[in-house]
Amino acid sequence: MMYEIRDLRLSFPDMTQKPLLGPAPRIEVLKGLSFDLPKGAVLGIVGGSGSGKSTLGRAMLRLLEPSAGSITFDGTDITHMQEAQLRGMRQRFQMIFQDPMSSLNPRRKVGGIIAGPLKLHGLDGLQARVDEALDMVGLPRSFAQRYPHELSGGQRQRVGIARAIALRPAFILADEIVSGLDVSSQAQVLNLLGELVRELGLTLAFVSHDLSVIRRLCDRVLVLHQGVIVEEGETAALFEAPQEAYTRALLEAIPLPDPDQPWE
Repeated sequence: MMYEIRDLRLSFPDMTQKPLLGPAPRIEVLKGLSFDLPKGAVLGIVGGSGSGKSTLGRAMLRLLEPSAGSITFDGTDITHMQEAQLRGMRQRFQMIFQDPMSSLNPRRKVGGIIAGPLKLHGLDGLQARVDEALDMVGLPRSFAQRYPHELSGGQRQRVGIARAIALRPAFILADEIVSGLDVSSQAQVLNLLGELVRELGLTLAFVSHDLSVIRRLCDRVLVLHQGVIVEEGETAALFEAPQEAYTRALLEAIPLPDPDQPWE
């Protein structure tokens, strides 16, 4: 298994409350989640706003430390691993962020952005690795000399993908990475991710509120609602016969074209 999650809980202080004595009360965001993620699988993590899906993704990468429960990554318990130990592990799991404009340093050229994690992990042959990463995401090598503001939204997201795969990780978390793109760019990025999963043998967790995107890319789906897993299963089976009312509500919210509606 790439991931084994058991009774995962995570809470944050409620900063809206200001008690006179003692710490602020805590809000539990993840409430006892348990699931497995096999190697090579593409898992869709879906739910509405505030469901805990992004929090779960960040906990899986240990960007957040759980309050309770356990996270086992490829046989290693990383639940409470210290940052010095995690630093050596982070080459094996990477993240692609939602907004490429804010996640890419505007003062650095694309080549430097992709090379940054490589330098951090002490890898050599930087130029060759950068060129290879650009090739894999379908961008010209000349783009290494461009700045993020010179690229389109879809191209910037490809740079984010290139930065993640340059380290050749085993697992990638993609957090709402197509939500800000037009339909054409969304399709291109999703096709690219599918190809990379097959070519590199990646395990992928794809966080999204959009079930139509999840259906296209993922082979398994995990549905979150208010920090609880309400349904989990193979994508085709879940879309064909959802068992929970919340899942059915999400599916009914997918916009579908009306063939009887006249063009204006």
